[in-house]
Amino acid sequence: MYRIIKKEQLNPVVFSMVVAAPAVAKKALPGQFIILRIDERGERIPLTIAGFDRAAGTVRIIFQTVGSTTHRLAGLEEGEAILDFAGPLGKASDLEGIKSAAVVGGGLGAAICYPLARALNETGAELDVVLGFRTKELVFLENEFRSLSGRFFLATDDGSAGEKGFVTSPLSRLLGERKYDVVYAVGPLQMMKNVALLTKEHGQKTVVSMNPIMIDGTGMCGGCRLTVGGEVKFACVDGPEFDAHAVDFDEAIARCAMYAKEERDALCRLMKI
Repeated sequence: MYRIIKKEQLNPVVFSMVVAAPAVAKKALPGQFIILRIDERGERIPLTIAGFDRAAGTVRIIFQTVGSTTHRLAGLEEGEAILDFAGPLGKASDLEGIKSAAVVGGGLGAAICYPLARALNETGAELDVVLGFRTKELVFLENEFRSLSGRFFLATDDGSAGEKGFVTSPLSRLLGERKYDVVYAVGPLQMMKNVALLTKEHGQKTVVSMNPIMIDGTGMCGGCRLTVGGEVKFACVDGPEFDAHAVDFDEAIARCAMYAKEERDALCRLMKI
């Protein structure tokens, strides 16, 4: 059992939890993830490692309440425990030799970007950050990113915070000014696709973090398969980071929508709607 040490609500639908998981914290690196199961009847869900403290033996996860499992997880309180917390899984981010980078996060993707941005900051890389959210109420980790970045840009769909529009607008301006060693983009699939299309026009190396349907996290089930550069890859063992210009985003978008009805039905049963 893995005890919840600290719980915070970052916005109306996003929560942060610090979990006691010494073995995971000992090996965790930016870019990796865990798979948890709340109890014996629960489903497995992957969540990115949003932070870790090796000395304290804790791991931070940030998640959004979108389905039945994340709603149940949000209902747990400090002192309660999670049954399974397996990790670290996946390949860590390759930060070797990076002197300049732009990190682009959309929605919950900001949580995945945060440990990456912090690691780049610690290595002394020149860092620009672009975050995008639907509305001001959903913005989180803004101050944390501002403290890490040389230049920080915030965009919201409705213009209620930062500039009105999508992350591609400030990113387009940045790419017009300079070239980075790498652009990292994490967020909804359509957002990452649009970023990839933009950076391809500029010949800019771009990496995305993919979070498809995932079950075992070891490459055995094949549920997280993607097509990258015309080849089948598994996000859990070959990723989760991939060359953005090689990912078949249209296929990934279609596959992620395969169980939309079942997910809605499960959430309705939980909420007794």
